[in-house]
Amino acid sequence: MEVGSSSSNFKLYDQFELLEFEDRLVFKSLESPDKGFSICRRQGNIEPLSDESSSGKPPKTSTIYGVAGTIRLLAGTYVLVITSRKEVGSFLGFPVYRVESMKFLACNEALRFSNSQEKRDEAYFMSLLKTVEATPGLYYSYETDITVNLQRRCKLMEAWTSKPLWKQADPRFVWNNHLLEELIEYKLDRFIIPLLQGSFQVTQLKLKSSPATFTLLSRRCTRRLGTRMWRRGANLEGDSANFIETEQLLELEGFRCSSLQIRGSIPLLWEQIVDLSYKPQLRIIQHEQTPQVVERHFNDLYQRYGETIAVDLTDKHGDEGQLSAAYAEEMQKLPNVRYVSFDFHHVCGSSNFANLQVLYDKISEEFEKQGYFLIDKDGKILEEQRGIIRSNCIDCLDRTNVTQSYLAQKTLDIQLQRLGVFTSTEYISMFPEDYVKFRTLWAEQGDEISLEYAGTHALKGDLVRYGKQTVAGFIKDGMSALSRYYVNNFHDGIRQDALDLVSGRYTVSKSNPSPFQLNSFESFSYLPVASALLIGGLTLTTFSLQQGIPPCLKNKRLETHSIMCLPLSGLE
Repeated sequence: MEVGSSSSNFKLYDQFELLEFEDRLVFKSLESPDKGFSICRRQGNIEPLSDESSSGKPPKTSTIYGVAGTIRLLAGTYVLVITSRKEVGSFLGFPVYRVESMKFLACNEALRFSNSQEKRDEAYFMSLLKTVEATPGLYYSYETDITVNLQRRCKLMEAWTSKPLWKQADPRFVWNNHLLEELIEYKLDRFIIPLLQGSFQVTQLKLKSSPATFTLLSRRCTRRLGTRMWRRGANLEGDSANFIETEQLLELEGFRCSSLQIRGSIPLLWEQIVDLSYKPQLRIIQHEQTPQVVERHFNDLYQRYGETIAVDLTDKHGDEGQLSAAYAEEMQKLPNVRYVSFDFHHVCGSSNFANLQVLYDKISEEFEKQGYFLIDKDGKILEEQRGIIRSNCIDCLDRTNVTQSYLAQKTLDIQLQRLGVFTSTEYISMFPEDYVKFRTLWAEQGDEISLEYAGTHALKGDLVRYGKQTVAGFIKDGMSALSRYYVNNFHDGIRQDALDLVSGRYTVSKSNPSPFQLNSFESFSYLPVASALLIGGLTLTTFSLQQGIPPCLKNKRLETHSIMCLPLSGLE
C-alpha cells in the first residue's frame, strides 16, 4: 500500500452553498451542485437533495466549508457547520485545515409549541451550544484521515483506504463522533467530516544540506472528554482524562520516521472538587474496582502500543504525594508495566531543564529499545516502534510537555543519526536555527492542548522554548496561573456541560424532568457553577463521586450507573 494514499472516490466535498429557507436548510456541494441534502426546520428530518427542496429564492445564502454534525434537543435539531477554516499544513501530502469558526443552525420551529419550562430548558441547551461553537484546536482533512498514526496506517489493509473517511478514523480521536450519527444513518459519506481535537504543527528544517518536513500532531481522546477540574483520573472502564497521543513525524529524502508518546491523567478513581480555593484538595475515591480500572487501562495501552513505561512526574509530598503513592501501589500489581517515579519539581525545580537527563538515564535502555517507526520511499518498513512512554503529572500539561519534548529530542537525534544526516557525535541542539524550530513547535503544541483542557496557555513554556526560565516567562506563568483559577472556577462547569451534551454523555429527552433545578434553588439554575457553589455556602458535599458533573446537571445523568445508590456520572 502506498503510504498516504487515499481513495479519490471518497474525497469529501470541501465547499457548500448553504440555502436558508424559512422551512428548510439546503446544503449543496459547489463542486457538484446536484449533490447535497436538506433538513426540515420543523421536524429536523434529513432528505436527499431534490429539485423541489432546492427550488425558490432563499432569504439567505452563504458559503460554508463542512457540516460537522447534528444534535437533537427538546424542540428540534441543530446543525453544526464550519463557517471559516485555515490551511495549516499537510499530513503525508494531504492538506490539513483548522476550524476557525463554526455555528449551530436551528431547525426548531416546534419550539413555539413547547411549554414555558421546555422553552427555558431549550434556551439553556442553546447557550451550551454557543459554548461549543468556541471549541479550540479542531483539525481535519478532506482527503485523508488524520486520526490514525503512521505505523498503524501502514499495517492496515489496502481496503481501508477505499472506505469513507469516517470509517477509516479511529473513533477514540473523533471529537464530533456523536454529532455524526444522523449523517451516517443517511449515508451522506462525502459530507461527513471527522474532526480531531488536539494540535497540528509543521515546519521545515534545513538539517545541514538535507531539508526535511517536521510535523507534530497531537490527538485528544474523547472517551473521557472534559475540562481540567471536572475530569480527573479514570472512569470504571479504565479511560483516563486528558489522554493524548502525540506523533512526531519526520519526512526526509523519501524516508518517513514516526515516533509516538502518550499522556493521560493518573488512571485511578480520584477527584479535585472545585471549591474556590486556589488549589483544591485531591481526594482518592476508595473503590473495590480500582485494581481492575488500572489493569483495564494498561491492557488497552498494551494492545495498541506494546510494552509501556509509565513515567509519573508528580510531587512526592502533600496531596500529590498521596496520589502518587496510591498509583505506585497499584502499579506493583502489574508485572508487565514498568513504573518510574520522577519528582519533576524536586529534581528540575523551575529552571533546570537539563536535569531531565536523570530521568533519561533511568529509562534510556528500554526507551531506545522501543524504537520508532521508519519506512523508505517505496513504503518498505525498516523499523517499528515496539512500546510507548506514558507520562503524567497532575494535569498532564506543563511538566508532562517539558518531559515529552525532552524525550522527543532524544528520538529525533537517534533518527537523524540512523539516516546518516548526523554523525554519532552530532545532535539537533548543535544547529541553532533548526533547534529553535523544534522547541517552538513543542511549546506551541503545549499551549494548544493546555487551552483545550485548562483554558490557558501552558506553564513552564520557557523550559521548552529556551531550556530555562526567563523573567518574561515567569510573569506569563503567573498570569496564566491566575487565569486558570478564574476559568476553572467560573467557566469550566458550563464548558463541561457543553462537552457532555455534544459528546452524548447527557441525552436530552422530554421524558426527563428539567435538568436545571438544583434542589430548591431554581432561580439560580443558570448561574456559573462556581457562583452556584458560593451561593450554596460551599455545602454541596454530595459531590463526592460527581466531579465530572456540574451541579446544574447533577442527578439527571446516567442514573443507571450507580454504586451503593450514589450517582457515578464522574466515573462512567
